[in-house]
Amino acid sequence: MLIDAHNHPNWHGFNAGKILRNMDEQGIDQMWLFSWEVPEDEYSPSYHAVLPPAGHGIPLEDVLAVGREAPDRFILGYMPHPKRPDAIDRLKAAVEIHGVRVASELKVRLPFDDPDALRLYEACGQMRLPITIHLDYPIDHGRGNYPRPNWWYGGSLDAFERAIVACPQTAFIGHAPGFWAHISGDDLYDKASYPDGPVLPGGRLSEIMRTYPNLYADLSAGSGLKALKRDRGFGRDFLIEFQDKLLFGRDYFDTSLMDFLLELALPEEAFAKITYQNAERLLSSYLSTP
Repeated sequence: MLIDAHNHPNWHGFNAGKILRNMDEQGIDQMWLFSWEVPEDEYSPSYHAVLPPAGHGIPLEDVLAVGREAPDRFILGYMPHPKRPDAIDRLKAAVEIHGVRVASELKVRLPFDDPDALRLYEACGQMRLPITIHLDYPIDHGRGNYPRPNWWYGGSLDAFERAIVACPQTAFIGHAPGFWAHISGDDLYDKASYPDGPVLPGGRLSEIMRTYPNLYADLSAGSGLKALKRDRGFGRDFLIEFQDKLLFGRDYFDTSLMDFLLELALPEEAFAKITYQNAERLLSSYLSTP
């Protein structure tokens, strides 16, 4: 069994047919399929190269259209922008009408602990919807001020931690460069999107993973993989220590993460938890004790 717990429809040119062929080729049984609801002024033009030209972000309609092609293989995700006054109503309707099971992906230019966001997270906890968050720090892209000097999302790990504390019955899944940069105790998290070099002691990521039972993380995209590859010995130890709280995910369609996990020769129990059991458990009873 293998579950990809982080991916998107029409992402990098992968429509329903290409996604399903890719899943078959790589032995992926199920995929968590996420929307990305984002206003135009929060959307980097760089995404026009990897998403359909019409509009911006990834609408729920795209998730539903791809999901209909193989309902047994797709877990549907949707997260409205927390500043929509009807955000909770829209999410409830998506759950009741379309069977949405994950509140994801939350990737907006709003601090995680904004009061409207906290209210939405509480509703997610009541509906038992895990939330996958995206954290990016305001690191300037080097192209002047157009259209923005940087593309931050979520604010900071501090803001995320306050949200985790404020909503103890809601399961949060950490993701993205700003989250994974905290694997190391250095000061590079707000200076480089993908820091390299050895992992130094005192990384806050390990600290908060140990502290909060409602915090999980997915290994998707370059952020998770590059963080683990900074120090393979540390990365393997990290995967084993947090084997009950980590989820396999790609946020793309290649084999890079699986290749790396296989190279590490993890214990069978840890490998099974990371590659599918934790994802299954989150959807069934996400705050049960491992």
